[in-house]
Amino acid sequence: MRVITGSARGVRLKTPDGMQTRPTADRVKEAVFSIIQFEIEGRKVLDLFAGTGQLGIEALSRGAEHAVFVDARREAVALVRENLKRTRLSDRAETVQGDYLDYLSRCRQTFDVILLDPPYAEVFLETALQKISEIDILSDGGIIICERPAEKPHPGQFPGLSAGKDYRYGKTLVTLYRKDSHREEP
Repeated sequence: MRVITGSARGVRLKTPDGMQTRPTADRVKEAVFSIIQFEIEGRKVLDLFAGTGQLGIEALSRGAEHAVFVDARREAVALVRENLKRTRLSDRAETVQGDYLDYLSRCRQTFDVILLDPPYAEVFLETALQKISEIDILSDGGIIICERPAEKPHPGQFPGLSAGKDYRYGKTLVTLYRKDSHREEP
């Protein structure tokens, strides 16, 4: 697993032992960042189910202003910190160990890009999308990138968010949601 492009291009990221973390395949990561390549630079990013931190690190490497990495497991957060040091991106990052719903419930920041790659077997994706929709932490026109297994149904519609098409990469589906822009009437 490596950083694909940007300031940390080619840096190999440390991966965990065991099966508790399922890193996004490089092919899927490359495709996702090709889709949103012009929407990363200078933006604030939330990597909500960080795991190794590779998605948020890729965003930072490509010019994101700041990234917050959240994971419930202590080992995952330590791994994210180590990978941030390897890539020399720690100064633009914040790591949080905690449950994703607890984090979202107390979140007071706004993000331009939210990366959601939760454990596949759970309903974390749907729950996270619902909570993000309710608490309004996505900037106008902001993007949520969701990864799920091909056999898992579409997460659905959520108030204030417009779902784009699904992109299929082997056994993985990626769905983009965009926050509806608030338009004031003249």
